[in-house]
Amino acid sequence: MDDSEFHVVMRKYQGIVFSIACNFLNDRTAAEDVAQDIFLQLYRTLPKLESETHVKAWLCKVTGHRCIDYLRRRRNDLTLDEIPEPVSADQPGDPVLSNRLRRLVVSLPPKARLVIVLRYQEEFEPEEIARMLGWRLNTVKSLLQRSLKMLNEKLTRTFGETSL
Repeated sequence: MDDSEFHVVMRKYQGIVFSIACNFLNDRTAAEDVAQDIFLQLYRTLPKLESETHVKAWLCKVTGHRCIDYLRRRRNDLTLDEIPEPVSADQPGDPVLSNRLRRLVVSLPPKARLVIVLRYQEEFEPEEIARMLGWRLNTVKSLLQRSLKMLNEKLTRTFGETSL
């Protein structure tokens, strides 16, 4: 593998890696650090990856795991008030609800947060998520269902009757 091949792959996938990390961690600086580590690891691993599909799946899986590891290393849990503001502009709709929903997603356990980000932010299908993470499809579906239920319960407590 030469450097130009690596740069092509990096340019192609840097957006998705950064997006997953940024939405998972809700911290642009941390997402940049995680993404940099992932691409350093990709540089060493790329010759072993067999296809473009394999590269994409590897990147998504490693990004998810690196984000979870980052959170584990940050033993000093943040309160919701200490969580940085969202890194992207709000979409049309209710800005209060959008902001609160982002904060609630950040409050989910790491694996639950990962599947929510991959499914609803990155728009991967459950089958793709299962394949990327090496999990059973039923595990992904179950985790998505439980995560949405947790988010719905938290939203209901915050705003009254609401539904996801």
